Amino acid sequence: MEYADVRSPHVRARTGATTPAVIAAALRLSAVRCRHGRLIAVDGVDLTLAPGEHLAITGTNGSGKSTLLRAVLGLHRETTGVIEVAGRQARGTADWRRRRAEVAWIPQRQGAGRFPLLVKELLDSGGHLDEAIAAAERLGVAGLLDRTLGTLSGGQLQRAYLARALGQVAAGAELVLADEPTAALDFAGQEQVAEVLAGLAAAVVVVTHDRVVAAACGRVAEMAAGRLREVR
Repeated sequence: MEYADVRSPHVRARTGATTPAVIAAALRLSAVRCRHGRLIAVDGVDLTLAPGEHLAITGTNGSGKSTLLRAVLGLHRETTGVIEVAGRQARGTADWRRRRAEVAWIPQRQGAGRFPLLVKELLDSGGHLDEAIAAAERLGVAGLLDRTLGTLSGGQLQRAYLARALGQVAAGAELVLADEPTAALDFAGQEQVAEVLAGLAAAVVVVTHDRVVAAACGRVAEMAAGRLREVR
């Protein structure tokens, strides 16, 4: 499925587009199925997300939400079906490497890294350090740039990964995948993150139990037993 060009002006300028064009869906899933051994975690999911659309996925723990996001990034090997980002499938190592650069990723269980990675190094990995640092300032973690990830609290780590994602969007990512981005935050932090995500011109898929975050999305879907059902 194709859509009119609803990308933000700075993205169109960066890509050289001066007039509206027809572009591919930000994300298209067709008959996606993921297994954990014999267990089917994601069972035949179909989804099309237009550029700039925001979708919240809700549901109980173990319903397949996180597995679905990981499959988009090629982080779940036992996956079948069609997964397209901006009209492209990833078929090899180089394709998956490009996809992980093009899709901003905020994981639920943020890794501290095998080596003592600094917050500044994490932000730099998003491809636009200046914008990531500016985001870190807005999110209240700019004073932690020289700290290692392993020394941060859960809330600080979530904010750092969100700042990196904002840097990725500035660098050209037009899809953001966020897995429970407010789980370790207090109410004020949850509202701030919901506002930041809602303000993104990029397409967003956010897995969340947070009603504020879900309410800020234009579309809401519920996942149960591996199946996805849109409810709004």
